[in-house]
Amino acid sequence: MTTRRFLQLDVFAPRPGTGNPLAVVLDAEGLDDAAMQAIARWTRLPETTFVFAPTAPGSSYRIRMFAPQKEVPFAGHPSVGSAHAVLECGQAAPVDGLLVQDGIAGQLPLRVDERDGVRSIAIRTPRAAVAEIVEAGDARLHPAIAGWPLGPLPPVLMDGGRRWWLVELADEAALRALAPDWDAIATLAEASGAMGVFAHARASGQPYDLAVRAFVGNGRRFEDAASGAANAVLAAWLDERNALPGSGKRYTASQGREVGHDALLELHIDEQGEVWSGGQVQTVIRGTIDW
Repeated sequence: MTTRRFLQLDVFAPRPGTGNPLAVVLDAEGLDDAAMQAIARWTRLPETTFVFAPTAPGSSYRIRMFAPQKEVPFAGHPSVGSAHAVLECGQAAPVDGLLVQDGIAGQLPLRVDERDGVRSIAIRTPRAAVAEIVEAGDARLHPAIAGWPLGPLPPVLMDGGRRWWLVELADEAALRALAPDWDAIATLAEASGAMGVFAHARASGQPYDLAVRAFVGNGRRFEDAASGAANAVLAAWLDERNALPGSGKRYTASQGREVGHDALLELHIDEQGEVWSGGQVQTVIRGTIDW
């Protein structure tokens, strides 16, 4: 067997145990698709990433991402966590504050910011676009959000590589009290080719600007602890509607409390309209994997 470096991380986590877990296998050369899928199934984490030496000019490293069931073209928390892993293990170093990840979604930059000993990493996410704006009473959407006290923004289906239905709630208390109808969310997700429903509400008097919840109904049914990609799609929608919270086109989102986590995600829309999604990463396990 070949021994490879292995890390287990907590992503979008101000402290261990609050974010979204991720496994990272470094030195992944020699692993084929079946082996990577088997390892991802064995870790039983939301995603496992595999880091390879770069092949494309300008890339810092190459990456592949696997959920337990299938390969994933792009996701935010595996991207941010893998960048943290390559920095910690000395496999790559930022150039002008940036790493460049090469994967199925193409070459994507990650900004590395270190202040007072705290590192924050953000990825520039693929551009998201409005697929469809609907009324709350839309026949496809309504069963999934029936009884939800809604906010002023209309529901929208956004496409950022993965499609999400975005629904604004009247306030944070209403958002946190939601009890999702999983059958209705799954029907909606499968009918529209979406991941599910990403609900959000503005926060008041908190160290964060938004509270969010991600109800995944496509395939497995679960609430995501922290999704960089879904938050990026939401940021693009809020920017389009001139409805961004915070200041300077920067804000913080709280996610995961309802499923035993307490993640914080940092969102930023730059001068070119690109969305950066990131936060802190904690290393929980350092070791090797024999496969």
